[in-house]
Amino acid sequence: MTAIDLNADMGEGFGPYTIGDDSALLDIVTSANIACGFHAGDPEIMAATFRMARERNVAVGAHPGFPDRWGFGRRVLPFSTGEIERIIAYQLGAAQALATYAGHRISYVKVHGALANLAEQEPEIAAAVMNAVHAVDAAMPIVAIALSPLDRMGRERGMRIFSEIFADRAYTDTGQLVSRKQAGAVLHDADFASQRAMRMVRSGGIETVTGRILPTPIDTICVHGDNAEAIQLARKLRSGLEAAGIAIRTMI
Repeated sequence: MTAIDLNADMGEGFGPYTIGDDSALLDIVTSANIACGFHAGDPEIMAATFRMARERNVAVGAHPGFPDRWGFGRRVLPFSTGEIERIIAYQLGAAQALATYAGHRISYVKVHGALANLAEQEPEIAAAVMNAVHAVDAAMPIVAIALSPLDRMGRERGMRIFSEIFADRAYTDTGQLVSRKQAGAVLHDADFASQRAMRMVRSGGIETVTGRILPTPIDTICVHGDNAEAIQLARKLRSGLEAAGIAIRTMI
């Protein structure tokens, strides 16, 4: 591997409330996943974040989730697959409009939180994500959790898929993300997390909690913007990859 993308979730405040340091992250990452107003974000935050990303030459993606600001989009809501298609289409449309307003453009879609976890586990939810994106823009790429049904089914369907690993999340031996309800699911040691991500890139696979390596393509690495160690982790990871001769550039 000679190049890889670094992405981070951003624009996740609301009104006067902020989460994470988007400005600092935009100096490090190459792609920014912008909340679309359902789990976080609002028109002012979205427009400002798109504008900052454009000024830093950072690609932007729509980051739709469940309409659940109280739970930050990390709770499963009882939506049908049809309703999931429509809430994704709705948020993608909002992101496209405000990105255009800010002089930027949406380059991909990456679903958020509990909705992403469902697409990692349930083929029918993965299909709903694909249906929504394809209906709005058939050429729009999707960032999918590596080894997930969304990753596999999207490729089978001929969609443009970018396989994603997480620098700050632990993995089970089946390749799924460890539930946030379990201790150790989120990695807070920036040194450990960056070194583990480097190992995954070098080995071409996901490293599980028991040390197993599960082979997968890796196109992009995510750092969660709401993690208190996000800036430190992103900087360590970028510098480590560049020192290893791996270029950091957007997947688009």
